[in-house]
Amino acid sequence: MHWIFDLIGSFLAGDFKSLLFFLLIFILTADYLRNRRSGSFPPGPTAIPIIGNMLSLDRSRTHESLTQLAETYGNVYSLRTGQTWMVVVNSFKVVREALVTHGESVSDRPDLPLQDEIAHGKGVISSNGHLWKQQRRFALSTLRLFGFGKKSLEPFITDEFTHCANIFRSYKGKPLPPHLILNNVVSNIICSLVFGHRFEYGDKNFKNLIKLFDQSLQIEASVWAELYNSFPLLMKHVPGPHQTVKKIWNEVKDFVRNELKEHRKNWDPSDPRDYIDCYLREIQANSGQVDSTFDEENLVICVMDLFVAGSETTSTTLRWAFLYMAKYPEIQEKVQAEIDRVVGQSRPLTMDDRVNLPYTDAVLHEIQRFGNIVPLSLPHVTNKAIQLEGYNIPKGIMIIPNLTSALFDKNEWETPCTFNPGHFLDNEGKFRKRAAFIPFSAGKRLCLGENLARMELFLFFTSFMQHFTFSMPAGVKPDMSFRFGVTLAPKPYEICSATGRQDCHSY
Repeated sequence: MHWIFDLIGSFLAGDFKSLLFFLLIFILTADYLRNRRSGSFPPGPTAIPIIGNMLSLDRSRTHESLTQLAETYGNVYSLRTGQTWMVVVNSFKVVREALVTHGESVSDRPDLPLQDEIAHGKGVISSNGHLWKQQRRFALSTLRLFGFGKKSLEPFITDEFTHCANIFRSYKGKPLPPHLILNNVVSNIICSLVFGHRFEYGDKNFKNLIKLFDQSLQIEASVWAELYNSFPLLMKHVPGPHQTVKKIWNEVKDFVRNELKEHRKNWDPSDPRDYIDCYLREIQANSGQVDSTFDEENLVICVMDLFVAGSETTSTTLRWAFLYMAKYPEIQEKVQAEIDRVVGQSRPLTMDDRVNLPYTDAVLHEIQRFGNIVPLSLPHVTNKAIQLEGYNIPKGIMIIPNLTSALFDKNEWETPCTFNPGHFLDNEGKFRKRAAFIPFSAGKRLCLGENLARMELFLFFTSFMQHFTFSMPAGVKPDMSFRFGVTLAPKPYEICSATGRQDCHSY
């Protein structure tokens, strides 16, 4: 009898193997048929079935991996993550063509499951269509009402610098960690506009919030986010950093809702104090209108978007600025000499001083270029078919603008891989604009806070240069390596800030 059971077992085992083999062939065939592209679609590295090109990139320096791939496949090439196709555009010429010439056709954001979990298609960063246009228009007009990008905001910035300078001086030239301080300084400007008040540097809840932003922006550019966006049904139930991101943003939402709760206690629609007050009034005014996108959930997401966009990139740029000044003391001395000559020490700087500080302005622009703060911008998606460099890109394809390739384009910059303020100076030493300088991206999704960021960067940077000299602690060399994320941030460091233009190593 045993031989009968052995025969049945052998048959079942063979049948099971056949079934597995059939399923494997079916999956591979279905993957091929679903993802095959016409010959006019941009070329790219061979994709592995199911996962695509997830293993093709170095996730610690994705922007550099994407730039290197352009050397093999050209300035317009394709990649696949899971079942999602994306086209990476490289070089200033092609990035501009994609974002400006085809601006209307690539003005939408892609449907990314992880981002949808957080923002639900609301806000001003991830939204599309009528909702995006209405919210962006309202945000710009309202923030301008409170001085966004205007001269009236200058005193708030210089006053915030005074608070920060006192913290720096309290270290008496000893090494200090600038990260959280700078984030707090810059955040307080957008907080004044949005919340109507600033946060003290010792506020533990606010410091924790800043740390959470930093953590989230790294995870959102990691392979964990990519896996979640490619396989959301599976990844929703798998532990990992992607779950941490959702927890972080839920904490941020709770923080914003507490601010809303406080606002409602003494809210006067006839006398709005800040963005939140104006938004609450807009909700009230548009109640019952079919096409209105104003509601409390949208308000929460919009505030989150403004809060992050209005603080993270600028504070990261300033952290790079300190490092570059410490690395190139001769450049720092020239900046300080120009400020001393034009402004002196008797008054704070204003935006009117910018035109008379060409070298300082050039240094600041080179910090932004070389720092490459948002190396891959934010993703776009085609809402209609376009042609780019002779390739056909269908509707629904994600577009990745490689800003790194524009800011380091060999055809646009004399010495792209060298920190060189001369990139922004003409033969007479006057400041010159460069078309390829697009750290805030370009086209219809141009950074909403560009004007504010430019003002903050100039006033904060020049104020620091007016009052402090930066250098590394004794025996420490500037570490110019970065941490890759949505933003390209320097690794944590300590720096000396000497007053009176003294070498802080003497303390």
